[in-house]
Parts: sequence; structure tokens; C-alpha cells
Amino acid sequence: MDDVTLLQFRYSPYNEKVRWALDLKRVAHQRRSLLPGPHALTVLRRTKQTATPILALNGRWLAGSAAIVAALDERYPSPPLRPNAAAEQAEARDIEQRFDDRLVPRMRRAALAALMTDPTFMCQLFGEGRGPLALALFRAAFPLSRILVAKGNGIAGPETIEDGKRACGEALDFVAAKSARTGYLVGDRFSSADLAAAAGLAMVFPPPGSPMDPLRPRPQASQTLADTWSAHPGIGWVRRIFAEHRPMIRDFDGRSPY
Repeated sequence: MDDVTLLQFRYSPYNEKVRWALDLKRVAHQRRSLLPGPHALTVLRRTKQTATPILALNGRWLAGSAAIVAALDERYPSPPLRPNAAAEQAEARDIEQRFDDRLVPRMRRAALAALMTDPTFMCQLFGEGRGPLALALFRAAFPLSRILVAKGNGIAGPETIEDGKRACGEALDFVAAKSARTGYLVGDRFSSADLAAAAGLAMVFPPPGSPMDPLRPRPQASQTLADTWSAHPGIGWVRRIFAEHRPMIRDFDGRSPY
């Protein structure tokens, strides 16, 4: 059996991509959730950078959700996330990059800015599963963590938040138009393109009961952000993709339940 360990943030789109791939492929692994801000040294020591998720595969640390998902798909090919045809593989990579590199970073600014209007909620969200003492310490350090989170995600002022809101609309428009013929973004089956897009959009529009659903009332700012597009067909696409292709396994720490 392979030795697989995931270090992650809860309720993060890039981390959700990797969780989804692990759960879908039923890769037995250890999972450890980190707290934003204090995570930096832990991740830096292993990968010489500070972004999550990172994954150890038989002693080798991998960074970046796209690289991790590709490595998992190669090591555990069933069910496949890469399309069969070369042209479709290239198209899937382009869509992954569209979301990973351009849309999700912008959307994340709006999503995090909304979450940070309620420090207690945000600390409970990312600290889920932690004991009372750890949560209290994280809450006490939140003023510093907030600065680090804002700086690390490019939240530089109202204009960056407004740009993030525009990105939400752009992403919904893209998936609604692109999936109109087959229900999927590339070809006629679920692929890494759908994975990247649905995980990214779930940050703002979490499907009910999914691993991205906080299962508690969100801050009013977060709800207002999502409600802006409540009737958009792209939200229906996200919910369908999760319902049909995302194993509904709640996030956890420790050994995987499969």
C-alpha cells in the first residue's frame, strides 16, 4: 500500500480539488488540516513554498493542486480524470488553467473578504475539528492572520474585491455555456476540467450537504455574494456535478474512511 499524506486547508477550492480526487479514487491516506497563517512554516519546510494543498506520495512531497491531481490520476487511473483524446486533454488543461490561474484567485478575494467580516465564523470554519484551546489561540491571533491572508491572496482594497465579484459571474457564464451541449466542459464525461471548475465555484456557491457546505449559517456578506447569482444556470451545473461525481464524504482529519 502506498504511503499518502495530505496537508490541507478546510473549505478551500484548491484543497477541495485534491480531496475530491482522493475520495473519488478511494486512495487510502492520512489527512491533516492546517490553520491559515500558522501553516506557513509547516508547508515551507516540506515544499519551499507556502501554498496548500501539499501531498506526500511515498515520501515525495508534491505542491500545487493541478500537479497533485495529475500525479494521482497517473498513479491511480480509475476512474480517469484525464480525457482519452489528445485534443480533449489539451482542452481540459486549458480550462484547469483558466480556473486555477485566473478565475479562482480573483473569486477567492471576494469570498475571503466576505468571510473576514465575521472573524469568529472564519476561525470556526477553518479550525473545524480543533479543540477549544486551539480555536481560542487561533481566534486571538486572527488580527495577524487576517493581514497575512489578505496579503497572500491579493486583497488590496475594494477594487480587488469588486474584481473578484466579476470573476464569479465570468466563471458561471463560462460553465453554463461550455456545458450546454453535453453537460460537461470537455467531451461527454466528467474530467479534471469539471473538477477544477466545480471546486472553484463551490467556494462561493457551496452545494448543500457537500464537503464545501459549512453546515452553519454563513456571514451575511457571504450569503449576499452568493445571492447575486441565485438564478444563474451555472449554479445548477455546480450542484449537479457535485451530486453525480463527488463522493459525499465529510472532510476529516486522520485516516481516510476507505
